[in-house]
Amino acid sequence: MKEHMRFCIATVTIFMAVTLSAANAASNEPEASTPQQVFDSMRGSFKPDKAKGVHARYQWELSGPHGGEWWIDVNDGTYKMGKGKIDNPSVTFITSDNDWVAMSNGKLKGTWAYMTGRLKVRGPQSVARKLDEIFP
Repeated sequence: MKEHMRFCIATVTIFMAVTLSAANAASNEPEASTPQQVFDSMRGSFKPDKAKGVHARYQWELSGPHGGEWWIDVNDGTYKMGKGKIDNPSVTFITSDNDWVAMSNGKLKGTWAYMTGRLKVRGPQSVARKLDEIFP
């Protein structure tokens, strides 16, 4: 039971970090209305010092009319971002375009999205959590 609780707490922490990362990135800009606007706003929040020594590939698979695939490749203090698929992602986030935008704008909590099946995450928790530090 304790191990299950630790997993639940760690999982909730991951999704809060992902939501906060996207919401914080969008908070200095007008409210994003498309996934592309969310990713564009994340560019301005990148912290190279927090990405030193990090080698991680993040993939988003978003359904819906404005959906698609986006990726971020973090490599030792630098990053590349693009639309499409990346080979061998470390972490993959799967949700709808509307839910990703709502999480980014702080209108949908990542934990709630995860617990209700609206957000799925594949990959190590530690790598998913790092996203919040790199793109606060």
